[in-house]
Amino acid sequence: MNLHQLEYVLAVNQHRHFARAAEACHVTQPTLSMMIQKLEEELEIKIFDRSRQPVCPTDAGEKLILQCKAVLVEAERLKEMAKEEREYIGGRLRIGVIPTIAPYLLPLFIQSFHQKYPEVELKISEMITPRILEKLESGELDAGILVPPENEKGVKTIPLYTEAFVVYSPREFEKEYLLADDINADELLLLEEGHCFRSQIIQFCELRKQSGNAIEYTSGSLETLRNLADKHLGITILPELATLNFTPEQLKKTKQFASPQPVREVGLIMSRGYVKKKLIDLLAEEIRTSLPTESIKNDSQLIPFTG
Repeated sequence: MNLHQLEYVLAVNQHRHFARAAEACHVTQPTLSMMIQKLEEELEIKIFDRSRQPVCPTDAGEKLILQCKAVLVEAERLKEMAKEEREYIGGRLRIGVIPTIAPYLLPLFIQSFHQKYPEVELKISEMITPRILEKLESGELDAGILVPPENEKGVKTIPLYTEAFVVYSPREFEKEYLLADDINADELLLLEEGHCFRSQIIQFCELRKQSGNAIEYTSGSLETLRNLADKHLGITILPELATLNFTPEQLKKTKQFASPQPVREVGLIMSRGYVKKKLIDLLAEEIRTSLPTESIKNDSQLIPFTG
């Protein structure tokens, strides 16, 4: 038995196809099939039912696959411990970022982080919060950048920054600073279900108590909602970092909320058993350093939201 065999088992379980699994593992299909067959013979158990298409694990194989994941996580832990003892800064760091953070935060730190630590391979995926948590638990991600969910067990959080919410609309408001009551639910453009930013806006504006006829756009893109607002199709609410590169004309369409302002607290989260401590700490430090000062709040006149 060796680690490659366990990796091949997980690849087949993921792709449910021997040829695609072999391609993902950069080996030939006969090699992958032979290695899995040898493991099955050694363990005297059938891991996959090859008579079905797509290929699927047997009942016994399901249990074994869970243990394969655990063994590979522990093997990775050994490698990371050795790297830290050698004070080596390198390797792969797999990060999940929610869509309402990714386009605004990533350009601020990726280039500088790569220049400082060229031996670190950043593998970044954009996905919603439940998917990030799922992949953290399975070991497919090392960390996630998101609004940390309340009462989420089994994760550790490194706080990064706090940013305010702002209203974006071409229409004129009489007030300089807005209240939640000034937001008409029938005009509000929202993200699709599954985005924590949507949930925070609904909570703040108490939309469940209103008509509930808000226009919803299912792309999950704040930029699309902003463009719709520009066409006088409604108003939307954006995180502060989304306004960082606004033109003077766009800034005129941006209104602040009255104190206490609604905000979101963004953090870097890992599973409790995370192994790449040094790399994650360096990433957190680089993100904080790259942020514009005005986007880092520590003010009693704020209302923090969690995911």
